[in-house]
Amino acid sequence: MKRFKTVLGIAIACVLVLSTGAWAAPKFISIATGGTGGAYFPIGAGLADVINKKLTGYNAAAEVTAASKVNCINVNDGKSDIALVLGDTLSYGYKGDKLGGFAKPLTNLRVIANIYANTIQIVARKESGVTKLTDLKGKKVSVGAPGSGTEINARQIFAAAGMSYKDFGRTDYLSFSESADQMKNRAIDVTLMSSGLPNPGILDIATTQDITVVPIEGELLKVLDKETPFFVPAVIPKGTYRGQDHDVSSVGIPNFLIVRADLDDKTVYEITKAMFENLDRLVQAHAAAKGIKLENATKGLPVPLHPGAEKYYREKGLIK
Repeated sequence: MKRFKTVLGIAIACVLVLSTGAWAAPKFISIATGGTGGAYFPIGAGLADVINKKLTGYNAAAEVTAASKVNCINVNDGKSDIALVLGDTLSYGYKGDKLGGFAKPLTNLRVIANIYANTIQIVARKESGVTKLTDLKGKKVSVGAPGSGTEINARQIFAAAGMSYKDFGRTDYLSFSESADQMKNRAIDVTLMSSGLPNPGILDIATTQDITVVPIEGELLKVLDKETPFFVPAVIPKGTYRGQDHDVSSVGIPNFLIVRADLDDKTVYEITKAMFENLDRLVQAHAAAKGIKLENATKGLPVPLHPGAEKYYREKGLIK
């Protein structure tokens, strides 16, 4: 009998250990963002922090990437679970549009939410003499990292202005942080960044030298509205950057939080709910997150909502 009790005790202990281990094993959630010099990474890191602290059974981490295009591909292929992406790049990826550099439709993409709008920010070193777009001709210009939504936006905007990269003295494909470094080192004259306001890289540049924020205005706004309607008028408010003493006209484009279509509904529901109930943590991570509003979450979706997110929005009355 004693031996039986011992064996039984060992068996029960093994079951408890195995069951406890299975229960305790966290589900890893990878969040694809962008470079460290933009808004994607801090907001993604803030979301990971919300998931880890407010939910049970998850281990989330933000990953530095080359941003929108790579993020769409990685989520579609299951290399990432969640990502921040620009709306036009997301639309191109889902359709397999070659204009965005996609060879085939990425059908494993779904939306969690329309989050906030990027603002196109074209910034020149003041000593370069650049004050308007046509002044970029012959200058050394960074147009964004290869495969990024920023670089796609750059091509669209310069094309609408009747320009191309051939007009520049040199075209560099740099991340936000690389662009900031090269501007500070006076290795380039101008950088174009598509990001939330303010951009940390531009803040950094403006601490070391005078800058000019180049406007997108006038007839160009009409051309963009006709040819690329996903751009919307935007303003970079005065005082956003040191020495910027007036509002600057520009354009914006919405960002979306996307997810693998094959990620289970429960997980997506819990993450969606946790994000909207803890937006203050995302705002703490980056001011651009102030633009994340529940009432805008389902607006202008270029791909379908994930059912898990849809469940939350039905509970909140956004979807009937």
